[in-house]
Amino acid sequence: MKGNQGRGNKKKLESTFDKFFKEHPEQKEIFDKEYEAFALSEFVLEKMEENNISIRALAEKAGVSPTVIQKIRSKNAEKINYRTFSNVLHSLGYRISIEKIRN
Repeated sequence: MKGNQGRGNKKKLESTFDKFFKEHPEQKEIFDKEYEAFALSEFVLEKMEENNISIRALAEKAGVSPTVIQKIRSKNAEKINYRTFSNVLHSLGYRISIEKIRN
């Protein structure tokens, strides 16, 4: 008997996470938006730590107030515009890239 026999019949297990979004598609959209904000905030936090840069120093370098940096760090950056966020990222050595996600 071969070691691979019977493997083609296995059902892919679905996580509780996937099942929930299948049953509640409207929650998936909310999750995606909130996750994007979380991921951006975590990215900025990580890059600040890697570059050993303080809130004040990053704010000065980006030409924004320390409050703006604090809002990004605390995931409360809903009203920060593209140019401001782009300046913060550029000050950390990054830029925003646009990618098509849906047809």
